[in-house]
Amino acid sequence: MINIWCRRIALLLALVPLSAVADELGKPTLDAKALVTGALELTRGDSSYSELTMQIQRPGWQKTLKMVAWTRGTEDALIRFTAPAKDAGQATLKKGDQMWTFIPKFKKSMRLPSSMMSNSWGESDFSYNDLSRSDSLLRYYDLSVVEVEEKDDHKIYTLDAIPHDDAPVVWGKERMVMRDDYIMLSQTYFDQDLKPIKSMETLEITQMGGRTIPRRMRMSDFENPGEWTEIIYEAADFDAKLQDSKFTLFSLQSDR
Repeated sequence: MINIWCRRIALLLALVPLSAVADELGKPTLDAKALVTGALELTRGDSSYSELTMQIQRPGWQKTLKMVAWTRGTEDALIRFTAPAKDAGQATLKKGDQMWTFIPKFKKSMRLPSSMMSNSWGESDFSYNDLSRSDSLLRYYDLSVVEVEEKDDHKIYTLDAIPHDDAPVVWGKERMVMRDDYIMLSQTYFDQDLKPIKSMETLEITQMGGRTIPRRMRMSDFENPGEWTEIIYEAADFDAKLQDSKFTLFSLQSDR
């Protein structure tokens, strides 16, 4: 009789979706692809407008810049510095896998070749590659969950991203720590020898634009302790109505 009941219970469990079983135990367990997709969509939405501050810390100097950014899906983005005055108007446009920059004093835009994508963006610890990545984790990496733990009423996932052999990426591995609500808590970048090079950490989480997002994030270089760059969200609209003309070379240069 006991064996019969065990078989019946096993059959019932087999017919119930995994997420439903997990709900009875707590929060559903998410797979790696769902987590990365959720993190990408969290601060972009279908289209978004945001106002941000960037703070750069170096041993001999500090710098604070203001900027505005527009995004549409994972393909299009336009970022423009608005302060200080000497940097105002400098802008970066992303269209698919292509990227352009505009510097007002030269009055011309330049398409960035692949050889320049690892260069520093705006003297910061972020590179042009960091700006252009968008969905590259989904396209060029094998994703896996390596650890799940409970903390502060959230499931915390540790994910590894290993690039495909033919992937057009510079990193040998990326390790992400993420909450079940898609907040990226940290992201560490490893070179081809699997040596950690730099890491981005979320320092502040807040409600903004109708959702919970990482408000303040710090990128640090392991080889240069004491040097870092922070990106801080000041305002955000994750349902912005944007025209196609926003993501054009004309818009890049015209400050509109």
